[in-house]
Amino acid sequence: QVQLVESGGGLVQPGGSLRLSCAASGSTLDYYAIGWFRQAPGKEREGVSCISSIAGTTYYADSVKGRFTISRDNAKSTVYLRMNSLKPEDTAVYYCATPYYCSQNGFSNDFGSWGQGTQVTVSS
Repeated sequence: QVQLVESGGGLVQPGGSLRLSCAASGSTLDYYAIGWFRQAPGKEREGVSCISSIAGTTYYADSVKGRFTISRDNAKSTVYLRMNSLKPEDTAVYYCATPYYCSQNGFSNDFGSWGQGTQVTVSS
């Protein structure tokens, strides 16, 4: 089973950028779809973005479309989430996970593996 570790979170001012990384170990990343979801205090978990394993199909939630970009580097067993034009409402713990499917319409709420999360705080 693949193990996932997120990094790259931090404190950033509104309008700023961050790049989150999701590093995989224990198994090749090539055959896994990877999804990012976030959890803010008092709010429901939100699926943010995903990228499929073979075709590289991507999905973005409406709340982040046009600001976030997901990409993968299978040679490095890493998936990235580039976040631009960050807003205070993007503040949350961000997790990467292996959903059972990822399409242009969304990804599954069930996951095979997930990481420990990385905190993103957008504040002036």
